[in-house]
Amino acid sequence: MLRADDFPRLKALSGRARTFLGSELPFLGGAMTWVSERRLVSAISNAGGFGVLACGAMDSERLAEEIRATRLLTDRPFGVNLIVVHPELDRLVEVCIAEEVGHVVLAGGLPPREAVARLRAAGVRVMAFAPALAVARKLVRGGVDALVVEGSEAGGHIGPVSTAVLAQEILPHLDGVPVFVAGGIGHGEMIAAFMAMGAAGVQMGTRFVCAEESIVHPRTKRAYLRAGARDAVPSVQVDPEFRVVPVRALQNEGTRRFVRFQQEVIARYRAGETSYEEAALAIEHYWAGALRRAVVEGDVETGSLMAGQSVGMVKKIEPVESILAELAEQAERALARRWPG
Repeated sequence: MLRADDFPRLKALSGRARTFLGSELPFLGGAMTWVSERRLVSAISNAGGFGVLACGAMDSERLAEEIRATRLLTDRPFGVNLIVVHPELDRLVEVCIAEEVGHVVLAGGLPPREAVARLRAAGVRVMAFAPALAVARKLVRGGVDALVVEGSEAGGHIGPVSTAVLAQEILPHLDGVPVFVAGGIGHGEMIAAFMAMGAAGVQMGTRFVCAEESIVHPRTKRAYLRAGARDAVPSVQVDPEFRVVPVRALQNEGTRRFVRFQQEVIARYRAGETSYEEAALAIEHYWAGALRRAVVEGDVETGSLMAGQSVGMVKKIEPVESILAELAEQAERALARRWPG
């Protein structure tokens, strides 16, 4: 396991994050559905970072099983990411409390106050995503213990504002809780820059997709290794009347078909051949199962290859510990240039 003492400048800036997380390094693993499961999460925690399980669409029994399985692989702290629009959110919160999870990340929207209160009453530390300064302040007033500021360079579902702009908007004005910066981070130089700005630490997802411990299919890993930053693009919305939640992923035949599919469905609606509700539902369901197809089955043509723009910095398949060591060493060198001696 990597030790904070091996990176003295990084250690000096990361005390708040390390205390909050219980980890050696201030690096959160981004929760990626189907990817951030027991093996990758335990590997990140065992190496000195802080792994986060992606609950995604799991039911409560499946989540409990995954938490227990992760505990068999690591005795280090890790967290659980819950999507706030999950229909069983209350039950998932109960599972996290019953399984004595130390940290829960509430994602996918504003977390319900009741969920935050229940978790905190049970001694669970709660994290949430802040897409703007006003929201960040509201979340802190609502009892959230730490925040993640994630910009549009990230993979998966994204907002409209870049990481650099969000960091400038929030970090100088919010010091009541630890704030982790995320989105497009793949090099220690950027980690050092954000921490020098006041970030407690960073969150990274794409950087770990091609880790040896990642269960991502070999064909899909090869697609990530070949990709550059400009290959990771947001999904296209053809008609503002039919909203498409933007998702950043590698372009493939599936993304090109999605544009044609929207055009065809909307044309049928305009011609009176289908209702608005049916058309909207068809567009919403286009990607159903596509992420699993990419991650588990290796379908790189029609699967959803969710990736942040840092994918161009993923150069090889290597152990998680090697990835974390490289990032920490890069950050340490960058900090040494800022503050020599």
